[in-house]
Amino acid sequence: MILPERMSVYINSLDTGNGAFLDDLQRFAVENHVPVIRPDMQSFLKVLLAIHRPQRILEVGTAVGFSALLMAANTSPDCRITTIENYEKRIPLARENFRRAGMEERITLLPGDAMKILPTLKEPFDFIFMDAAKGQYIHFLPEVLRLLRLDGVLLSDNVLQDGDIIESHYAIEQRDRTIYKRMREYLYVLKHTEGLLTSVVAVGDGAAVTVKQADVTVPGKNIDEAAETPECAEAAGGLNTIDRE
Repeated sequence: MILPERMSVYINSLDTGNGAFLDDLQRFAVENHVPVIRPDMQSFLKVLLAIHRPQRILEVGTAVGFSALLMAANTSPDCRITTIENYEKRIPLARENFRRAGMEERITLLPGDAMKILPTLKEPFDFIFMDAAKGQYIHFLPEVLRLLRLDGVLLSDNVLQDGDIIESHYAIEQRDRTIYKRMREYLYVLKHTEGLLTSVVAVGDGAAVTVKQADVTVPGKNIDEAAETPECAEAAGGLNTIDRE
């Protein structure tokens, strides 16, 4: 955990919930091991939406539709949400949840691989919520930035990986090293690309809040090299954390 467990329990104890339907859906997801955003991240997301007041939202990663419904419930009736999901077994359940919540007119679910779907989208979005396969964030980023309007907000969830992001490469299990490396690359690009303003905050499993302040080109240099800079190495305890596999 990023925060001490007692602190997380206390913060979450202050929460007032999200209404009967969403609270029941969250319980269902937890009982069936379906990932949904954590309670403190839910509160953070609701505050961002209240501040930014988006009219067009793109979500990458639907699961059973919890976060899309949470965003719909905390934006104006005119707000439209497009969400992408690649896991076939969850798509019918998400659609059913949208129908049961009366949100099928406001939420459009696009089934399939986000790498193939994102290039087909043209509408600029005010707010983009990234909550899909963590190792793919860096690959989704060029299209996501293309679709984000100027002054739009990109919210990326689970970027601190329960604290593993600061560990040495050698302390990460072999099977997790690619995701670890790619997430470090992703955060480096968000923080070092001219035209992006990003804050990484220790809420939930870590979130990156990015504002697109100008037209953006993701750095063309080798991102692996960027992530090897002394600053990044020092943040990881002075060790070279780049996966050489």
